[in-house]
Amino acid sequence: MQAVSKVYRTELVETHALRGLDLHVREGEFVAVTGPSGSGKTTFLNIAGLLETFTSGTYRLDGEDVSGLSDDARSRLRNRKIGFIFQSFNLIPDLNLFDNVDVPLRYRGMGSAERRQRIEGALTRVGLGSRMKHFPAELSGGQQQRAAIARALAGSPRLLLADEPTGNLDSQMARGVMEMLEEINAEGTTIVMVTHDPELAARAQRNVHIVDGVATDLAAAHGLVRERAVANG
Repeated sequence: MQAVSKVYRTELVETHALRGLDLHVREGEFVAVTGPSGSGKTTFLNIAGLLETFTSGTYRLDGEDVSGLSDDARSRLRNRKIGFIFQSFNLIPDLNLFDNVDVPLRYRGMGSAERRQRIEGALTRVGLGSRMKHFPAELSGGQQQRAAIARALAGSPRLLLADEPTGNLDSQMARGVMEMLEEINAEGTTIVMVTHDPELAARAQRNVHIVDGVATDLAAAHGLVRERAVANG
């Protein structure tokens, strides 16, 4: 993203959610995004996931400028290249795990044989191969989040967006989910994770802090502080 701004307007109020935000995520990176409530993190993630448009600036996803895409084109691109993991899992309660993972694949027009292979592979990978016919209510919170990860992985996304993926989990389950994300990243998937947990953020390769709609690369900021300290030493 380059100089991306997002302004919400009503008849009485104009709210600047993002203010010229600059952020480049390299292929294969694991980036943690932190910041206080209302800082613009959710807006940033929605724009990154092609769920919202932006007011000005440039956003290139996998080299493609998405600024002028129609809603249909954005939906197709999102379905092909982006996977989502949400804090509240967002599993469909009336569908078993197999069918939950199948939902985004059906929108791609895949044949049933390929879909089955992808679904079974994804659920097995997250340790739920024996629970494909179980419903969300029959699973623990950690298992539901693993099912949500399987749903995201089944489409082989280039970019995985995780919004507080451990927010509804206890510490042990959170560690398990984080380890799984690290494994996925080690295999080459780019991950951008929003989190309020500093311990989880510290495990990412890079930390970006958003305040008042502006992003700061913490590693770069710390490096600049060190350089100044040495220069003034």
